[in-house]
Amino acid sequence: QVQLVESGGGLVQVGGSLRLSCAASGSIFGINTMGWYGQAPGKQRELVAVIASGGSINYANSVKGRFTISRDNAKNTAYLQMNSLKPEDTAVYYCNAHTIIRMIIGRDIENDYWGQGTQVTVSS
Repeated sequence: QVQLVESGGGLVQVGGSLRLSCAASGSIFGINTMGWYGQAPGKQRELVAVIASGGSINYANSVKGRFTISRDNAKNTAYLQMNSLKPEDTAVYYCNAHTIIRMIIGRDIENDYWGQGTQVTVSS
């Protein structure tokens, strides 16, 4: 089991910045990727940014050039620096950890863990 605790959300004006943090604990040895997903009211949860243990990164097109994901493996913490925020960035942001346990025999065991979510509201 992996526990994820998020922090850093809040209310910010258009063009402002926020930094989200996600601290992982528990069975962290199996964590492969950590990512951030946003869920706006009435919409499905969507990928915002993801970073792999090796450092490869992917962003949603809508946040490229404005958001930066990073990861401190020593602290088991992922961050999302959000700059130039827009009203359409308003959402609950969830941290995700995808774990892979490599099996010598049989299929690898994969799981997804989620944080409780943190609200980001961008006012115009």
